[in-house]
Amino acid sequence: MPWYLHLALRQLFPTGRWFPFFTVISALGVALGVTLLVIVMGVMGGFAYEIRHMITDTEGEVQVKARGWIAGYPEVVKRVESVAGVAAATPYAVDHVMIKFGDKAEYPMLRGIDLDSVERVTPLDKYVRVGSLSDLDDDSIILSQQLAAGLGARVGDTIEVYSPLIIEKLGADAVFLPRQVRVVGILEIGHQQLDSSTVYGTLRLAQDLYGLGTTVHGLNVRLEPGVNEDDAAARINAVLPADVRAFSWQDSFSDFLWVLNLERNMIFFLLLFIVIVAAFSVMSSLLISVVRKTREIGLLGALGGRPAHVAACFCAQGLFIGVLGTAAGLALGFTGLAFRNNLVLWVTRVTQREEVMRRYYQFSELPSHLSGATVALIAATAIVISTLAGLLPAWKAARMKPVEALRSE
Repeated sequence: MPWYLHLALRQLFPTGRWFPFFTVISALGVALGVTLLVIVMGVMGGFAYEIRHMITDTEGEVQVKARGWIAGYPEVVKRVESVAGVAAATPYAVDHVMIKFGDKAEYPMLRGIDLDSVERVTPLDKYVRVGSLSDLDDDSIILSQQLAAGLGARVGDTIEVYSPLIIEKLGADAVFLPRQVRVVGILEIGHQQLDSSTVYGTLRLAQDLYGLGTTVHGLNVRLEPGVNEDDAAARINAVLPADVRAFSWQDSFSDFLWVLNLERNMIFFLLLFIVIVAAFSVMSSLLISVVRKTREIGLLGALGGRPAHVAACFCAQGLFIGVLGTAAGLALGFTGLAFRNNLVLWVTRVTQREEVMRRYYQFSELPSHLSGATVALIAATAIVISTLAGLLPAWKAARMKPVEALRSE
């Protein structure tokens, strides 16, 4: 090991000291910044990760839509499924309805699904908590969990479904009676908005309610593992009619994803200032060390130490503090993520705000997902900033003349 690196370690960890105060406090500042970055970026990444999986689980990786309706959809399904990389496709129809049970009414989205093909595209059955998707027929529906709780409806109850066509029929002096259907299942996806405003029925039921006849609103497409969504959408568009287009899930939700990424990047930028503030603390401590060790620095120069080596000694101290603080911060951050739900549950119980948490953050649990690239970015940024904090003290130490430094009192 070069002498300047050995000297840097000796100055950070003096012999006989179990608690080197300067080193621990400096590393602790970096560690706290890294801890907050890991926890916040992990939670933000968790929201994006869960939203991505909920979208692809309920709608597939690619959506095929038309300007109006898709006529002759069985032929369109065959064309889509013939494209390389496509695993399956299923038609759907979706619109708002009013449902009434007793004296309570709600206005959810009713999604009509094709029972013969839906499970090959969207694994809805795994989200059904009571009942089964196989129980669904043209005279029954599956309610989302919070919607069922709001209505007070249970499996086996009969509810009334009012079509959006009722207004059109009233304008033509026609009578359009509500459809009475049974509740055969309760579904819970884990997202507040979906669990409070979604109803699933058969495709035929939705076509009757929306007056679609034999047309549908679109297709959901499941891709084979590892297939790029944008490339697959381009290949699907090549076989579709001119008025029907395919969109990847990222294109369909591009505005929402842009806002989510902007929020994530802004939070990273703001929390980075905690690491920068810690770096200024490291810099001030190293500057004080340079002033206190002026004669020692002069002695190093008198013994043949080059200015670059003297500067490297102080830069190395910033590097070591950065590595130590980053390692501690990563450990604390991942520990915090492991116990995040316990902490949030305790806070919401103490403040009696469990329902508020679900209403505004849209998830029943606080998600977490941290990619390797994000961890590497956090670690590299913290280490680089800490190392840069040693540049000014290193420059000041390197400029000292050995003779003048030895005369210093």
